[in-house]
Amino acid sequence: MTSTTVGIAPYRTLNPATGDLVRSWPALDDESAETLLSRSHQAYLAWRDVPVEERVRLFRRVAELITAHADDLGRQTTLEMGKPLSQAVAEAHGAAEMYTYYAEHGPGLLADEEVPVPGISRAVVRREPVGVVLGIEPWNAPLYQAMRATAPNLMLGNTVIVKPAAICAGSTLLFDDIFREAGFPEGVYQTGLLSRDQVSSFVGDSRIRGVTLTGSDQAGSIVGEQAGRHIKPVVLELGGSDAFVVLDSADVAKAAETAATCRLIIGGQACALPKRVIVTEKVADEFIAKFVAVFTDQRIGDPFDPDTTLGPMSSEAAAELLQEQYQDAVDKGATVLAPGGLMDGPGAYFRPAVLTDVTPDMRLYHEEAFGPLGLVFRVLDADAAIALGNDTKYGLGGSVFAEDLQEAQRVATALDTGAVGVNQFLPARVELPFGGTKFSGVGRELGRTGMDQFANLKSYALP
Repeated sequence: MTSTTVGIAPYRTLNPATGDLVRSWPALDDESAETLLSRSHQAYLAWRDVPVEERVRLFRRVAELITAHADDLGRQTTLEMGKPLSQAVAEAHGAAEMYTYYAEHGPGLLADEEVPVPGISRAVVRREPVGVVLGIEPWNAPLYQAMRATAPNLMLGNTVIVKPAAICAGSTLLFDDIFREAGFPEGVYQTGLLSRDQVSSFVGDSRIRGVTLTGSDQAGSIVGEQAGRHIKPVVLELGGSDAFVVLDSADVAKAAETAATCRLIIGGQACALPKRVIVTEKVADEFIAKFVAVFTDQRIGDPFDPDTTLGPMSSEAAAELLQEQYQDAVDKGATVLAPGGLMDGPGAYFRPAVLTDVTPDMRLYHEEAFGPLGLVFRVLDADAAIALGNDTKYGLGGSVFAEDLQEAQRVATALDTGAVGVNQFLPARVELPFGGTKFSGVGRELGRTGMDQFANLKSYALP
């Protein structure tokens, strides 16, 4: 896929560990973008009729190839956004898992659903494809996110165009070669280096039948509004400020270890992480001591070094934003439990910091904190934890730790979120629907629900 454009290349990768330019790509010119969309639409007209058994065969081959190339995919991802190499390789294996799951379960998920209806001898619901789906994907997990968006849609019979994040085009482009080698027909899966105007044009084009976006709530609002004007379905997986609630009866050591470790997944740069730890007074002192010890015990350095546990943030701009949020809280009276912040020298490195006494007049109380920053809130009891846990515009996930399971379930039920883990952190799992409430988005990815988002659930009355 080649093109020319005027001006600065919008797809530009800087190594976040050094600040050096890795590579840049221009966006497609308008003629090439039209060719891309036309190719995807024409491919759909044939792909929708490909037997599910053949799709399963191709899916298994894609999973095999992603696994075989996991090291290369991981290295490219680490180079682009800075996560430790071991995590990037694990992400590649997670991407392969998407295709393995739908290869194994796709035929069952697509089977006719028989519904007893009085007066109809046989009523069935069939999941039928609708056309081309546009996937607008983020930089924090470019491999996993692209495959999460594409697997259910391709199994259904849709075709997909993936628009990668500006800083992670290289890793996503590698999938074009993998799908080609796997034997997928031309145009069924494509990466599109689209400009912002081209994305808007695609959303409004009648050949695009659905849009899925993972990103900020600001981006989701724009794309959701554009899609709404054209009566077009969207899945928006947006921000999160998940509550991690620790109650009086909790196993404090387990809770502290889990909260600290999970908060630093992808260097703290993921939507569904325990960004607000809410702990009852009875166990607060013990919890804080253990949490801070684990959270700050990191080896910060070159993400290609196998001993590194925390690499740079994705970009200097991301690190500077987190520093602004951190400094705003400190200046307004937040208590520093562990000092941190931007580190000297090249690269977008941020030393993990922990704050408490964060109040509503501070940015961090309302804004999503993307990076290695821990926030601890002390509350009187479970009811106060529920109130604080829900005092956010986001509603993606949450966790509740308590040995009193009845109380834990009460709190879990009261949290206004799309998912919650009791005595465990619940990450996105391919078997379960993933998504949130409020400003965390609309729609769901993964599982059968993820396949239904861009399907025509067509009812049949049959003899």
